Amino acid sequence: MVDFIKYTHLERFGTDEVDGINVGRCHIFPKLDGTNASFWFDGEIQCGSRNRELTVNDDNAGFMNWLIKQENHIKLAMAHPELVFYGEWLVPHSLRTYQEDAWRDLYIFDVYDRDKGIYLSYDVYKPLLDAYSVTYIPCLGVVTNPTYEILCKYRDENFYKVKDNSGAGEGIVIKQYNWKNKFGRTSFAKMIANHFQDAHIKVMGGSVIKVKLIEEEIANEYVTKHIVDKAVAKIRTEQGQFSAKSIPQLFGMVFHELIVEEMWEIVKKHKYPKIDFKTLNTCTIVKIKQLLPELFGN
Repeated sequence: MVDFIKYTHLERFGTDEVDGINVGRCHIFPKLDGTNASFWFDGEIQCGSRNRELTVNDDNAGFMNWLIKQENHIKLAMAHPELVFYGEWLVPHSLRTYQEDAWRDLYIFDVYDRDKGIYLSYDVYKPLLDAYSVTYIPCLGVVTNPTYEILCKYRDENFYKVKDNSGAGEGIVIKQYNWKNKFGRTSFAKMIANHFQDAHIKVMGGSVIKVKLIEEEIANEYVTKHIVDKAVAKIRTEQGQFSAKSIPQLFGMVFHELIVEEMWEIVKKHKYPKIDFKTLNTCTIVKIKQLLPELFGN
């Protein structure tokens, strides 16, 4: 009898649990907003939800009753009894942002090898699932040392299975296989789209704790319209005009102002925070673009 193995928790990017996960070769995936589901073979087909093993009479949103009718999934599990297949069981709920043909299907996002005690990499499990024509969440890209800005771009341009004109999807998942966090645990990261998170609060009720990077908090607080306007005015005075060629100079001037004029205040207020200055620079640029959308065609 094989014990139920709960899937690892996805941690918000920027928290201690996944600090450093973006240093190395990262696989980036779309994140679907369904319900966690799993299946494996142990003499017979077994199924699980996020927290428990299922039966046909004690199911979760109809997943097991669906799975036991899927010949390819059953053949796959029987051929590889050492593996547990985890996926997102996409069933209609209050947030109906997905394409109509996307519902009532399982989208595998990870495969765990019980014998080795590891999650298989995408490059390993993809051909395995392809051989049995089993649906899985595709990789959006493989990036070495992705910056915060690059990750945000992937998040904001993720339209996997999303209806037209419904905005981007729920977010992205960042994985670095064989990476362990500073606590010695295997962990993956997620970045949730702000618009999706806000919609979920309105529809589902309750509240969501938004975890922001310290660099994002600093940029939002200290990169003000006044500082940016002052830098634009200075460039106009020195060059006689402000053009597209002036934008890199603007970014540099505002970041310099932030470091020289505000850093001591930041250190005191945030109690000697650990700051990645490259990320802070990226967050500063993002904030400038938000404050002056007319300069960037937004």
